[in-house]
Amino acid sequence: MARSQDRSNRKASGGRYHASRSKRKSELSRFPAMTKVADEKRVRTTRTLGGNSKRALLQGNSANVTDKKGKTTKTAIVNVLENAANPNLVRRNVLTKGAIIETKLGKARVTSRPGQEGSVNAMLV
Repeated sequence: MARSQDRSNRKASGGRYHASRSKRKSELSRFPAMTKVADEKRVRTTRTLGGNSKRALLQGNSANVTDKKGKTTKTAIVNVLENAANPNLVRRNVLTKGAIIETKLGKARVTSRPGQEGSVNAMLV
């Protein structure tokens, strides 16, 4: 079954919205990428509106980590330490925005959305 991003057919009161048009391909949504920490990097490319493309990171092993002074360094990700959004994602080593990761430089918080931007950016904690 297709996943959609359009509004519900029902109002808050329980009444119905009557559709003024049918579904559009641009309103389809995708399943979450569930970016994992792995040995090799895997990226999925998707065609978007206007012939542009989006890159979703499926697996990654490195992050662009920025320190307090503003210097950014590419470093290896060891594992995921905590995730406020969903603690179950920690056991599966899934990277999401806001997750605390362990890197070679120390603990860092992910600031990018790896499943939608195609890279992992983080700030040292």
